Amino acid sequence: MAELELRHISKSFREQPVLRDISLQVPDGSFTILLGPSGCGKSTLLRIIAGLESQTSGQVCIAGTAVDHLPPAERDIAMVFQQYALYPHLSVRENLAFALTIRRTPRRVIEERIAEAAQLLDIQPLLDRKPKDLSGGQRQRVAMGRAIVRKPKLFLFDEPLSNLDAQLRTSMRIELKKLQQRLQVTMIYVTHDQVEAMTLGDRIVVIEGGRIRQADDPQQTYTAPADPFVASFIGTPPMNLWEGSLMTEGGKTVFKGNGLTLPLPTRLIPPHSTQKSDVTLGIRPEDIALRESPEAVQITGTVELVEDLGADLLLHCRAGERRLVVRTARRADTVQGQTVTLFFPVDKLHLFIDHRRFDPPSATPT
Repeated sequence: MAELELRHISKSFREQPVLRDISLQVPDGSFTILLGPSGCGKSTLLRIIAGLESQTSGQVCIAGTAVDHLPPAERDIAMVFQQYALYPHLSVRENLAFALTIRRTPRRVIEERIAEAAQLLDIQPLLDRKPKDLSGGQRQRVAMGRAIVRKPKLFLFDEPLSNLDAQLRTSMRIELKKLQQRLQVTMIYVTHDQVEAMTLGDRIVVIEGGRIRQADDPQQTYTAPADPFVASFIGTPPMNLWEGSLMTEGGKTVFKGNGLTLPLPTRLIPPHSTQKSDVTLGIRPEDIALRESPEAVQITGTVELVEDLGADLLLHCRAGERRLVVRTARRADTVQGQTVTLFFPVDKLHLFIDHRRFDPPSATPT
């Protein structure tokens, strides 16, 4: 196990920036998720850590030592790819042993590590089979086992579950989380799936446009997003957002934007400012109430669609010029075309100024 530190990593392809001044510390024994949309640079960053790609500038340190000059084989890192990359002509046992055999590891040690990994991953009955005889989930377990037997300082995962069906992906997520907790190893996991990020990681690093937007624990990333991008990327459905301005009307400050006018309590207003451009107001679908609640502002909306998820409902409403989504418990009396009053609890509102989160000193934590 080892701590990873990235110092001002930048990467450009033909003068096109892909990563921009990435600095990050990954604690020893943590499960860190690199999360972002396709093309944001997360896989490129993982390849730079592994030594498969060279950075334009910056430094990669493992256990306090710079490793930029070392080739991948000497960085003591194991990587699991989206493709299983198993040798088709070798048995599972031979696939697990391959890297150790190349390193001339004693046969006794190889057998001990194979037995340990097979038990951890529950693949003992598969050891004498060829990859073609395995299911997708079994192949991915073997790929993980091949990494485990090496006992590296870092485990790197590049969207390893994306080729699996939804049900198998869910079960493999649980197994991978349990595995990390048992081994207490440092893992870095790349994904574009925010559900995977929320369920797997101790820490989520949200990347967009080659920059880190937020690096925090999953709960804080969800309840206190750093900017509108994180707010919209984390959560299903995403946070409802309105862009607009703060204005003074009748001695009170109101938010105006996208056809929505919403009075705001004094404590949500930035100090020394009653009028500000580039303001974004947000609230999560599950935080909107259909019944009056204490200290809440209210608006009127029209239900355009009722989406039945079984356990609860998604109400797609129109308020002002924009649609918003309300997540609520099953309500038989809510129908399409109905006019509803929506209540926004003040302590659940999110205010972003110049694309940065504003946290009032006296606000109740959300």
